[in-house]
Amino acid sequence: MRLFIAIQLTDEMKAALIESMHGLKKLGVKGRYVPGSNLHVTLAFLGECADAAPVKEALKQLTYKPFRLSLTQPGVFGNLLWIGLKGNQGLSALVRDVRGGLDAAGIEYDRKAFQPHITVIREMSGPWQKLPPPKGEMMVRKVSLMRSDLRDGKRIYTEIFSV
Repeated sequence: MRLFIAIQLTDEMKAALIESMHGLKKLGVKGRYVPGSNLHVTLAFLGECADAAPVKEALKQLTYKPFRLSLTQPGVFGNLLWIGLKGNQGLSALVRDVRGGLDAAGIEYDRKAFQPHITVIREMSGPWQKLPPPKGEMMVRKVSLMRSDLRDGKRIYTEIFSV
């Protein structure tokens, strides 16, 4: 099964992002827009895992204080468009602790440097630079272990554990 560890977004945060995506469509930005139900912040991408139990055990060791997450400027990785997140100590500490717990448990994950963002469009083309920074914020109170399944050509994300 394909797994990742994420922060799931509140309905209000998703609404702010969806509003920005509508703005991008009006600007003529094309691509594969991420469905609102799939919007999230990836803390660690694990990829294919035969057994989720070790990951759940590692997450059970995680402790953190709730913190505020706020949207900021859009940006790109190649042809992937994302909305940034304001850097803060709570988010940085959470990423460090999640990845440290995975390291301590010997669990493999994608070790790319963490860039706080929410992917909104894949295979994007068009004048995205004209998009004003979206307004949105939420309190982070939960970390989720997510399973990613491909059904009828679409990605479906399902929470299988949370702390």
